[in-house]
Amino acid sequence: MWLADNWKEYEVIDCSEGEKLERWGKYTLLRPDPQVIWNTKKEDKHWKHLNAHYHRSKKGGGEWEFFDLPKQWDIHYRSLTFHLKPFSFKHTGLFPEQAVNWDWFKKAGRPVKVLNLFAYTGGATLAAAAAGASVTHVDASKGMVTWAKENAVASGLGDAPIRWLVDDCVKFVEREIRRGNHYDGIIMDPPSYGRGPKGEIWKIEEKIYSLVCLCEKLLSKDPLFFLINSYTTGLQPAVLSYMLGTAVAKKHGGKVSADEVGLPVSANGLVLPCGASGRWEKK
Repeated sequence: MWLADNWKEYEVIDCSEGEKLERWGKYTLLRPDPQVIWNTKKEDKHWKHLNAHYHRSKKGGGEWEFFDLPKQWDIHYRSLTFHLKPFSFKHTGLFPEQAVNWDWFKKAGRPVKVLNLFAYTGGATLAAAAAGASVTHVDASKGMVTWAKENAVASGLGDAPIRWLVDDCVKFVEREIRRGNHYDGIIMDPPSYGRGPKGEIWKIEEKIYSLVCLCEKLLSKDPLFFLINSYTTGLQPAVLSYMLGTAVAKKHGGKVSADEVGLPVSANGLVLPCGASGRWEKK
């Protein structure tokens, strides 16, 4: 398992009965997590000193209960700064387990163009930009793209070569192919289910492989990497590995690896699984 274990300002303190107890900077949040199927003793003092608690509803969704939490605060990872704020369906605007992939990005020693699809609030975009890449950031949500821009400014990357686009990711890729554009690295973090800006329906099981095949056509003559993240139960590491092997490595050679991604749990030394990632790299 690939562990995101270099955080200083975030930690999973403990987890039990379908919930994870987290430290986000100065604040303690309790949020649901379907992976936590065990019932262990809640001995850590932070269980009784929460700043916010997200309660899941049996009817679907849920709501936040706030005790003492600002509307927005910041968290830092290495040179990057992220604005956090609690919003719909338990989210804060950041998936801290993805730091293990941010650390995978290295300075290439040459100009590098990176495409980040389903780019959310820009964690991977900023990590790639900090490593020296020119990044095209694409997400269907205008609000998420605005949030990502704010994170870039907060991280000192406001003038970095980042192109911010609100667009349907599949249609954008199809247009880039027609335009003859190419990228040295591609990142995608597709949702299990979603809608584009004009109501286009996205179901990952039906769309992901064809999108990977389309994106392969955007790789440059000397590509560096291809990263796929998955939070969908059916898309396990072996499936991600097979997709990258058949769609990318078969033509470009290189190395494919895939694994679960996880966060260490401070209270008991366990690791909380947080989805999976597949990586192709040219070596």
